[in-house]
Amino acid sequence: MNKLVCITGLPGSGKSVASDFFVGKGYQYLRFGQVALDELVRRKLAVNEQNERMIREGFRKKYGMAAFAILNLPKFKSLLKKGNVIGDGLYSFEEYKLLKKEFEKRLKTIAVYSPPEMRYKRLAVRRLTSKDKDLRYRSLTRKVAESRDYAEIENLNKGGTIAMADYTIVNTKSLKYFYGKLNEIFKEIEKTR
Repeated sequence: MNKLVCITGLPGSGKSVASDFFVGKGYQYLRFGQVALDELVRRKLAVNEQNERMIREGFRKKYGMAAFAILNLPKFKSLLKKGNVIGDGLYSFEEYKLLKKEFEKRLKTIAVYSPPEMRYKRLAVRRLTSKDKDLRYRSLTRKVAESRDYAEIENLNKGGTIAMADYTIVNTKSLKYFYGKLNEIFKEIEKTR
């Protein structure tokens, strides 16, 4: 039975690195927040935190707090028919509950935690490249990152997804250490087939 592994955590914690690790192990990739960026492009709006927040919160007003799971559910189902899937950026607790109800034991979640100061430094030095067409690695100033943290915790109920994760990695050491922890989790998930 194919698995859906979802990564959660605050900006700059290492979610994209974790997702890329699973892609390297043969998982298909789906980013929860891509629907918001796609909507910005569709509306011809600038890609910035203010516009992204407007879209994210607008989707939630329209579809409820499980909006990004609802909007991505058909894609997840389609991809799962072909193989395992990594979901990058699980946001709200309501999204977690919807996916848990839909996929039950097929769903595994990984929370990636890093302290705020470490995350803000990482986010400040990120740089977009021409290969990053989905804008996964754009930089954020400390002020914007801090504002986004508060918004994700207060308005998007992200704390519940982190608290209920099947696995948690504290990403404060080397990249080698982080990959080692991801590999341990990957092996454990593979055993549950």
